[in-house]
Amino acid sequence: MDEFALIREYFGPLSATGDGVVLGIGDDAAILSPRSGCDLVVTSDTLIRGRHFPDDCAPYDVGWKALAVNLSDLAAMGARPRWYTLALSIDVAAPDWLGAFVAGLRAVGDPCGIRLVGGDTTRGSLSITITAFGEVDAGTALRRDGARAGDIICVTGTLGDAALALQELANNSRPDPGGDALQQRLARPLPRIAAGAALRGLAHAAIDLSDGLCGDLMHVLRASGVGARIDLDSLPMSAAFESRVPTGQRHRLQACGGDDYELCLCLPPQRMAEAAGAVDVGLTPVGVITDTGRLELQDATGAPVALEMTAYRHFS
Repeated sequence: MDEFALIREYFGPLSATGDGVVLGIGDDAAILSPRSGCDLVVTSDTLIRGRHFPDDCAPYDVGWKALAVNLSDLAAMGARPRWYTLALSIDVAAPDWLGAFVAGLRAVGDPCGIRLVGGDTTRGSLSITITAFGEVDAGTALRRDGARAGDIICVTGTLGDAALALQELANNSRPDPGGDALQQRLARPLPRIAAGAALRGLAHAAIDLSDGLCGDLMHVLRASGVGARIDLDSLPMSAAFESRVPTGQRHRLQACGGDDYELCLCLPPQRMAEAAGAVDVGLTPVGVITDTGRLELQDATGAPVALEMTAYRHFS
């Protein structure tokens, strides 16, 4: 099967005309028509076998996560997903692998209405690059540079599940991945699209948590010229995480572990009740924005906690 037949058979069904797609797959480039009065939000991520997912990762999960991490970026901006392109490098065009990969793309993409509009396929080591496009009413996108002293720092969902799952993988101590809640959080993150949209106009700043709370929050602090104080004991836990986290590792995994793809938001105190009522995945206050220019960590008693506040860096 050559690349053109591969595109027609496996990826053609993911494309569609209408809903802003003037011309999709099948030409030199797509033609898209954004809605009037909207800003276009664009993000791109690359996933490489052996670095972003294990060599033996199920193709369904590879497809799911490749699109989900881009959707999470759109969610952090409060954007509505519209379209995406896919650049796929693959060593063997195996029908079973491709079918499952496309099923993963569809499973996470169809519920939010995003449509494939183009891309490229080539033979080589497995890597996936997706560029996703979203829309937001002009001037209303959530950004990193709007946090203000006194804002309440909140996170959606729970933290640490994916980091603990990854640690269990490394230690060969994971349960059966097919039915395990933590492994599912690692393999199939759920982008908080509805939460991001609901909190647009309420939050002063937002970011998605791909590299860990401390590392990602630092991007917000630098962009906004502020500091923060985090209560590590307030970080929300899932039941599976709480029951399996090794003694003494909770704070490190929750504050510095990545791959949760939750949202971290900075909200004015007077909008907290409204924000909590607008989100159906939980919204937990975990700290406050300060004017110190530093990120400070403490426990529930107010005592300082020392952690190596690092996030993943590709070239460090």
